[in-house]
Amino acid sequence: MGSSTKHYGNKHPGERQPNPEIQKALTERLPKGELPCAVAFDIAAHLNVSPGDVGVNADLMEIPLVKCQLGLFGYQPEKRIVKPADTVSETLKAAIEKGLENDRLPCASAWGVAKELGVRKMEVSAACEALGIKIGPCQLGAF
Repeated sequence: MGSSTKHYGNKHPGERQPNPEIQKALTERLPKGELPCAVAFDIAAHLNVSPGDVGVNADLMEIPLVKCQLGLFGYQPEKRIVKPADTVSETLKAAIEKGLENDRLPCASAWGVAKELGVRKMEVSAACEALGIKIGPCQLGAF
């Protein structure tokens, strides 16, 4: 499953063991051999595990992560689909700045800003693009 040339599993220490329950869910839910971000979060919620655990197991199975809900990776042909926002409201800018850690907005914080302000996740990532703010780390461990 996935591209064996990517070696996603190499990102994780050798002692990290696969979770059979998560791997079974991944196998059942991935007819194309790719893991969309939304599916990863659905699996995590269903199994009551962290999204990061699902991401690690996908890596160990060499399953590529696709269709980031912030538009940052996993799309074809451009890879990323997020574009800088034309304008960013002061409210959104302040919420983003409040969530910064080491000059980056963690993915989880970006989702929190979207929920708090009642906007789409892509609106937050587009604002970050316009403000020159990088998003990371990814909740699934993609970056």
